[in-house]
Amino acid sequence: MPVESGSSAAARQAKQKRKSHSLSIRRTNSTEQDRSGLQRDLLEGQDSKLPLSLRSNLLDLFSQIEREFENLYIENLELRREIETLNDRLAAEGQTFEGADLAKGALKTKASHSTSQLSQKLKTTYKASTSKIVSSFKATTSRAVCQLVREYVGHRDGIWDLGVTRTQPVVLGTASADHSAMLWSIETGKCLLKYMGHQGSVNSIKFHPTEQMALTASGDQTAHIWRYMVQLPTPQPVADISQMPCEDDVDFSDKDEADGEAEGPNDCPSIRVATTTLRSHQGVVIAADWLVGGKQVVTASWDRAANLYDVETSELVHSLTGHDQELTHCCTHPTQRLVVTSSRDTTFRLWDFRDPSIHSVNVFQGHTDTVTSAVFTVGDNVVSGSDDRTVKVWDLKNMRSPIATIRTDSAVNRISVSVNQKIIALPHDNRQVRLFDMSGVRLARLPRSNRQGHRRMVCCSAWCEDNTTCNLFTCGFDRQAIGWNINIPALLQEK
Repeated sequence: MPVESGSSAAARQAKQKRKSHSLSIRRTNSTEQDRSGLQRDLLEGQDSKLPLSLRSNLLDLFSQIEREFENLYIENLELRREIETLNDRLAAEGQTFEGADLAKGALKTKASHSTSQLSQKLKTTYKASTSKIVSSFKATTSRAVCQLVREYVGHRDGIWDLGVTRTQPVVLGTASADHSAMLWSIETGKCLLKYMGHQGSVNSIKFHPTEQMALTASGDQTAHIWRYMVQLPTPQPVADISQMPCEDDVDFSDKDEADGEAEGPNDCPSIRVATTTLRSHQGVVIAADWLVGGKQVVTASWDRAANLYDVETSELVHSLTGHDQELTHCCTHPTQRLVVTSSRDTTFRLWDFRDPSIHSVNVFQGHTDTVTSAVFTVGDNVVSGSDDRTVKVWDLKNMRSPIATIRTDSAVNRISVSVNQKIIALPHDNRQVRLFDMSGVRLARLPRSNRQGHRRMVCCSAWCEDNTTCNLFTCGFDRQAIGWNINIPALLQEK
């Protein structure tokens, strides 16, 4: 076995002494040498292709790491002793610091001003270190209740978008990748009408604010306006589905239904010709919406432009350019001539048409990935969702920074905001749907199990404010739309 020279051994010994002194580790040089010699003997006895010098250097490095950990351990012991000293001081001045109260993040305080300050410091420090853990176990006296009411099954491919009519009769509309859009009876789940005028995926569906007309956008680079007339069937009793708390923490399997094509409704009437066809885009039309009053519509396309059309003449009024990448969504304000467009360039833009002579634009920059949707609320807010797993609430009067940010664990798709309750519904790539209020407080998560809920990515959500059995609808890649009854107790909404 090679023997170290006297000079190298002395140098290593001096180095170990300096290191031991700097780390305040009390150990003798002979003990350190014995341990190093024993470990080196063990290394030499092992079969390795590494040179002995390299293995020796590695051994030195590991020894230094061990001493660093030992130093941390000693510091930890010293801190514990300081805490015990502080506890003794509190006890001597008439206070107690018990483990049971510690679990609640509380200190029982009495007496003098100096002692109160010390007590408050301990309380603040402990709360800061354990707030995340404690918040997970907060008891909720009243929880949001979400009930799956009905499933709407009939499309042969994933459903991209859905909406609810603003006029009577109140029906549900769905837009699917199977090149069709369907109208459904909310109460019975029966298909009332099928529109088959597009030659590509139907990416969006929106209803006229006062008339029985629908606006659909498609991958065939067009948007269609078509009229419909439907008669609602007699409502049938809801199936035996018990109410469930929204917090459904069961680990679900990823089993999907058979991938065979679903049987479409055989007795569903169809429309194949549009009343108006809007052409101008050079790419997929991903979304469309009606401006207030219903005399103009706006479309968003993958050609990086949004177009404003006159409904009566089908003429292009404005081409809204400025986005650097493909558009993903567009939305109009319910009471004002405002349009918001979102894009893959991580921004969304606010277009103002209230003054006929000019139209101004404001750019919102706050996301780090594709902005999948941006929608208006009844007030002066815009809510945006993104693939960066965040949702942001913006004030139109102060657009520099969001007033609230919601962070999630999955990309967010087309969101919607309840008009009456101001609740944001977040559909996710991970098949979940979560509900938040405008301040960013989580209210609920829709139940999802092997028996109910979406089995694939949830693409869109839409609220219904017309006192039907369902007040929230969701759709996804599992080819179905689902109607939910959401009951948010007043106590939770006030929070």
